[in-house]
Amino acid sequence: MKHTLTIAFRELNSLFRLPAGWVVLALYVFLCAVVFAVSCLKPGEPATLRPFFVLSGWLLLPVIPAVSMRLMSEELRSGTIESLVTAPVTDVAIIIGKFLGAGLFLLAMLVPTVVFPVVLFLVSNPTPDVGPVLAGYASLILQGLLYLAIGVVASTLTSNQTLAFLATLFAIMAVLMVSQLAVAYIPTAWLAYVQPLLVGPRILDFAKGIVDTSHVVFFTTLSAWFLLVAIVVLHSRRWR
Repeated sequence: MKHTLTIAFRELNSLFRLPAGWVVLALYVFLCAVVFAVSCLKPGEPATLRPFFVLSGWLLLPVIPAVSMRLMSEELRSGTIESLVTAPVTDVAIIIGKFLGAGLFLLAMLVPTVVFPVVLFLVSNPTPDVGPVLAGYASLILQGLLYLAIGVVASTLTSNQTLAFLATLFAIMAVLMVSQLAVAYIPTAWLAYVQPLLVGPRILDFAKGIVDTSHVVFFTTLSAWFLLVAIVVLHSRRWR
């Protein structure tokens, strides 16, 4: 645990030391502000943050790959991976530490956006329900962590940060597109069996304010699976 936390805070510190980290954070918050102003501040319409959370989730698509692309790729490019894997640190600690550091950065990106629900509560009458707001943030966190786990795998596979970015972006898009295509084209009789395996419907449930334990378990399990893949890939490097 000590090594994991050390790696996590080192990664978080490096993200904040790089100008790119601040650019990503500022850009995400700015785009969220635009989404909030356009989709939620409509005179005469009921106060709701549902479109804000849906669109903010889509904004994570380019942002998360930008955060995760350097997690392992930079170690591979600079050659520091050799000293890392030969140190008395397990592969699990390395991958989980990198993931936690990026996860903390994700939370840092989301914290400034809390001002938008506060503004809506102040200017709306009646005010929106608190439940859907909490569900919306739970959705963004779970989505972001899943995308980060995918990004860790991509970053572990290549020393090229651009390739890691593109691989993560396309992998996330593939996961979401499969959900959209499945809902659109799979016969209704089969959809009940396939839908529990899809990401899209679960994201929409969160946006509606529906917090189901199965959704949390699904995102957590899928994220853990991708992290396990990253651990296996890193472990294989010890034998090269």
